[in-house]
Amino acid sequence: MNQQYHGLTFLAGSRHDGGHLFTFLKQETKASKPVIQYWTANQKIKINHKAVSDNVRLKKGDRIDIDLREEEDSGVIPEYGELSVLFEDDHMLIVNKPPGMATHPNEKGQTGTLSNLVAFYDQTNGAERKIRHVHRLDKDTSGAVVFARHRLAHALLDEQLQRKELARTYIAIAEGAFKNKKGTIANPIGKDRYHPVRRRVSPTGQPAVTHYEVKGYRPKYDVSLCELRLETGRTHQIRVHLSHLGHPISGDALYGGSTGLLKRQALHAAEIIVTHPISGERLTVKAPLPDDLKTAAAKAELL
Repeated sequence: MNQQYHGLTFLAGSRHDGGHLFTFLKQETKASKPVIQYWTANQKIKINHKAVSDNVRLKKGDRIDIDLREEEDSGVIPEYGELSVLFEDDHMLIVNKPPGMATHPNEKGQTGTLSNLVAFYDQTNGAERKIRHVHRLDKDTSGAVVFARHRLAHALLDEQLQRKELARTYIAIAEGAFKNKKGTIANPIGKDRYHPVRRRVSPTGQPAVTHYEVKGYRPKYDVSLCELRLETGRTHQIRVHLSHLGHPISGDALYGGSTGLLKRQALHAAEIIVTHPISGERLTVKAPLPDDLKTAAAKAELL
């Protein structure tokens, strides 16, 4: 396989001689049936420079080209705003979400979200594509968010997320002194029947695993700087787990945190480790702390 600008190129070998195109594509690109159907329906596949629309048989030496570009409505209203890009190419975009902003609209026509900014960013760069977030962050949590630039990338990145191969590391300021400097919280999380938004640890909830390491403690402010890594991605997972442990995140009033140091939860998605969906390269992308969290950490003498 060769990665070309906006696409992929393959050469059929002797083992592919007489085999079906769709079988070849599933094996070589790991694409799902709906993705391959989209490619064929939109003439995205060429064999020896000629577009194909059915499941032809290959011959040794055939050149197979796939155009990964997708021209379609973004699905959200493009909106001007500052976008902090951490990584981008034709297949993937990683941005640093500011606090106070939702990752994506929850209803048609909604604006003011990170996805609206991404749609405008793409539009100004001459691209009209559907906005595909691979994961999301709570509105008041800042940090790295991954977007896929086309169907194949989205499917492959989502598989990484499901297989726990997309590693996410967070930084938090939590209240109190931890008994153990390192640990794993493996309590299932479910909805709180008494509150429409809040989640809680529940034996009937979904499995949730959070690893933590305390990087520093300041008795003067009774706060700890923690590094956390997720194995699962439940709603409010870190916030619920730390609160359950008796160390709510500073500023997280929903889960018992004090707002004296910060008016929103002191939680930041600081690092993403991801395998590039096309090249296979393992990437480490870091997201700088936002100013409010940096100021709070400095005030608490944690930085």
